[in-house]
Formats: sequence, C-alpha cells, structure tokens
Amino acid sequence: MREKKSVCVVDASGPLGHALVARLLRRGYTVHAATYHHPEEYQQHPRLKLFRADPLDYHAIADAVHGCSGLFAIFNTPSSQSQSHAPSSCFLDEEEGMVEAEVRAAHNILEACAQTDTMERVVFNSSVTAVVWRPDEPSEEDDDAASSPLDETTWSDLTFCRRFKAPQPYGWLWHALAKTLSERTAWALAMDRGVDMVAINAGLLTGAGLNAANPYLKGAPDMYDHGVLVTVDVDFLADAHIAAYECPTAYGRYLCFNNAVCRPEDAAKLAQMLISSSSAPPSDELKVIPQRIHTNKLNKLMLEFASGIYGDIN
Repeated sequence: MREKKSVCVVDASGPLGHALVARLLRRGYTVHAATYHHPEEYQQHPRLKLFRADPLDYHAIADAVHGCSGLFAIFNTPSSQSQSHAPSSCFLDEEEGMVEAEVRAAHNILEACAQTDTMERVVFNSSVTAVVWRPDEPSEEDDDAASSPLDETTWSDLTFCRRFKAPQPYGWLWHALAKTLSERTAWALAMDRGVDMVAINAGLLTGAGLNAANPYLKGAPDMYDHGVLVTVDVDFLADAHIAAYECPTAYGRYLCFNNAVCRPEDAAKLAQMLISSSSAPPSDELKVIPQRIHTNKLNKLMLEFASGIYGDIN
C-alpha cells in the first residue's frame, strides 16, 4: 500500500524534514519534499519529487500536495540570526511578522489539504510552547493551578504570551504565541473542512545548529522553574510523526519529548550544548523541580505502533 501512496513533507529543509523524508522513502512512499530554499540539497531518488514551495504561497503548497494521501506540516521558525533562510514574503525582521507568517502558513497548508481529494491525514508539527505558558495565579477552581499537571488538553494563554511584549524579563513570548495561534488555526480549519489531523507538540529540538538564539528558549528559566523545560532528539520526533500518520487510532494532540530538564545537572548539560563550551556554567542556584508534563498519551501510541501491527517503525 505504501508504494502506491504519495505523501508530502513541508518544509522539508530542516533536520526534522530530512529525517522524515529519509524514513518515508525507506518505508516505500513516494515523497513530495517541499522546501522554500535549496531543494537541490536532496540527492536524487526514484520516489522523491522536489518542490520549491513558500508556505505563504497557497498555490505552491497546493501543487506540492496534489495527489498526496498524507502531509507532514513543519514550519521552521527562524531565529533572529537566520532570517536569510526564511521565505522572501515573510517580514522576519519583526517578531509580529513571524507570528502572522506561521498563522498564514497553517491556514494555507490546511486549506490546500482540504482541497486535495486524496488527502487522508495531516500530521501538524506544533510545540510544547503551545501548551505550557499560562498564568501562575491559582484560579478559584484550582487552588494549586501553578503546580497542576499539564497535558494535551492544555493550551498556552494568548493574553499571557502577549503580556511579555515588554523587553523584560525576556521579551514577549512570540514563539509560544505563534505556535499557539497557528495550531489553533489549523485545528479550526481541519474541523470545519473535515480534515483528519493529528498534532505533535514537540519539545526543544536538540542537535546540530542548536544555540541560545533559538526562539523556543524565550523564558527558558521560567520553564525550568515550572517543570516544563523538555527536549527531543530528531530521530524520536520523526518516529512519532510516522506513528501519528500510520496508526489509525492516532487522534488529537501528542506531547512529544524524550528528555525533561528538571535537575541542575540537566540544566547545565543543556546550557553546555547552547554555548558550545567544554565546561558547563555553575548550577548551584538551581534545585530539582517536579516534572509537570508527561508523554503518557504518546507512549501508548508508540507502543501500539511498535508492536508491528502497522509495520516496522524503521
């Protein structure tokens, strides 16, 4: 069945895109790899079709997904140091423009999928930052709201994210705002147009290219203090996307990470990766923090998928 199906990966130019394309080709799919820069970075393959597709260009996205049964939607949020890698139509010198760009990209991608008769499922790559940013003040309904667990039913508070637009303590949470608004846009359109969608809310993607300018890290100290600073490696994240696409029982949102930064030594190790230093900064002032988010839902999906019912995950 896989040999007869085509799937699309957009944007396929980042680490996750590359990992997904490689896995999908190994699994027998014909892959439409849509990038908005450097499509020539992929080697030729008989089942690989390359597209140059700006996610802000609806017609380009529609061309890329034409005839596909699945789409893996990735918007690689650029840092302020990587504007040259972004779509030309996106005003990435302004953080407000980055938020608007992600929302427009989500709308274009879901609308193109809704117009594609062969489309069976969309796997939408979102972020843990669309889940964890909420006010600390306990509500009347929950006297311990600041320490209560967070799960896939939780959404980041838009007003709270916008509240940090002032320069201090760490600028406004535009990455969290962009991921929350774009995912909400995708869900609204998917439900309205009858598109089967699954969202993967990923932790901070570690690996080559990770540095302190990564927009996910806005407010990282607060994430640590609240037990929600989590990371994921690209192989685990790609496997989760494949499982979400192929497993018929997959539904809704899935928190996805394989490392929780809750101990001083974990924080020091992450800091060492960010600054590319052989010695981590001191962590004497940090304390062990209870972990507030978990991957229980994803664990069940991965266990079901790895059982071999739907095929080898590799």
